[in-house]
Amino acid sequence: MDAISVIRTKRDRGELTPEQIDWVIDAYTRGEVADEQMSALAMAILLNGMNRTEIARWTAAMIASGERMNFSALSRPTTDKHSTGGVGDKITLPLAPLVAACGAAVPQLSGRGLGHTGGTLDKLESIPGWRAHITNAEMLDVLDTTGAVICAAGDGLAPADKKLYALRDVTGTVEAIPLIASSIMSKKIAEGTGALVLDVKVGSGAFMKTIEDARELASTMVALGTDSGVRTVALLTDMSTPLGLTAGNALEVRESVEVLAGGGPKDVIDLTLALAREMLDAAGLKDADPEKALADGSAMDVWRRMISAQGGDPDATLPVAREQHVVTAPSSGVLTRLDAYGVGVAAWRLGAGRARKEDPVQAGAGVELHAKPGDTVTAGQPLLTLHTDTPEKFEYALGALPDAYDIAPSGTLFTATPVVRERIA
Repeated sequence: MDAISVIRTKRDRGELTPEQIDWVIDAYTRGEVADEQMSALAMAILLNGMNRTEIARWTAAMIASGERMNFSALSRPTTDKHSTGGVGDKITLPLAPLVAACGAAVPQLSGRGLGHTGGTLDKLESIPGWRAHITNAEMLDVLDTTGAVICAAGDGLAPADKKLYALRDVTGTVEAIPLIASSIMSKKIAEGTGALVLDVKVGSGAFMKTIEDARELASTMVALGTDSGVRTVALLTDMSTPLGLTAGNALEVRESVEVLAGGGPKDVIDLTLALAREMLDAAGLKDADPEKALADGSAMDVWRRMISAQGGDPDATLPVAREQHVVTAPSSGVLTRLDAYGVGVAAWRLGAGRARKEDPVQAGAGVELHAKPGDTVTAGQPLLTLHTDTPEKFEYALGALPDAYDIAPSGTLFTATPVVRERIA
C-alpha cells in the first residue's frame, strides 16, 4: 500500500477500499504519510466526495486510531449533544445540567472557538477557577456525582482526527462534508455515549449556509451514528440571527445562568428545551419533564455542582470588559435582520475569539444585543453594545457591522424564521 495510489484512486473518482482507508489513516497518524500527501487526498475527497460505505469506514479508522471511553458502569443512561457551531450558541451550558436533572448522564466533550464561532470551553473558562482539562477518571467521577460534565477531550480520543482537522484548516478542505461528518462522529462514537442529538446550524452565521447542505451533513452523521449503534437524531436549527442577546464568553455564561434561573431570552429557552426533549427521548426517558426541571431550580442545582466539581466558583463575579461602545439605531422602524455572521465577526475582533488555536481570548469581550429581528426600534436607541479590554479594537469590530442589520419602515410585516427548522432521524 502506498499514499500515491490511494490519492490517485480518489483523484480519478474511484471508491477507496476498506484496506486503503485503514492503511492511510493509520499511516498518517504514525507519520508515514506526509502532510502534503494527506492534503492532496483531502482535496480529492472535497472535489469528488465519498459514498456512505467509504465515510463509515473512514470514521471507523479514525476511532480505531485511539481509545474508546466506556460509561457502562454508570447507573444512568448516557446522552450527548453536538452543535456544528454558531454565534451566541451557549446552549450546552444550560442544556447539560438540565438533562442531568431529568435523570440522564451527559458526557459533554466540548471544544474551543475558532474564527467567528464561539467555543464552550472558552465560555466556561471565564468562571474563576474552572478547569477544562480533567482526567478520564475525574470525568467519570463528575458524571457519577453530578450527572453532567463539560470538559476538553483527552489526547487519546481519535488522534487521527486531531491531526487531520488541523491539516484541513490550512488547506482549504474544511468544507468537505464527508470529512466534517467523520470528524464529528469519530469523536462522539469514541466518547461512548449511548444516544446523540446533533444540532446542525444553518444560515449566515453557520458553517452550512443552505438548508440543502445542512440536510446532507445531518443525514450523513445520523447514518454514521445509527450504523455504529448510537441512537442518533439531528435538528436543523436557524443561525441567520445570533442566539439570545449575547455573543462572547462571560457574557454568554451570564445569560445561561439567567436561563437556569427561570429567565433568559425566548429563543435560547426554546432551543434548550427542544434539544433536552430529544436527548431524553433518545436516552429512553420519555416521561421526563425538562420544563419542570428548569422551573423548579433542579437544573440550577446541577449546574452549581457541575461547575464546583471542576474547580469553578458558581458564585464568583464574572469578568466584565473594561471598555464599552454603544451602536445606536440610525433610523426608526422594524428591525428585520441582524446578521449572525456580522455580529460573530465583531465579537471575534473585540477579543472574544481567536484566529489561531493558540491565541488567547478575552473573557469579557463580546457583543450585547438590545433588539432582535421583529422588534420596533427608535432612531438613536442602543442597538448593540460592544465590550472589550482593548478599545483600539472598536474600529476594527465596527467594520463588521454596517451591513449586519436592516431597519424597515414602521408597520412592516415581519415573519420570524423558526429556531428549529427540520428534524432528521
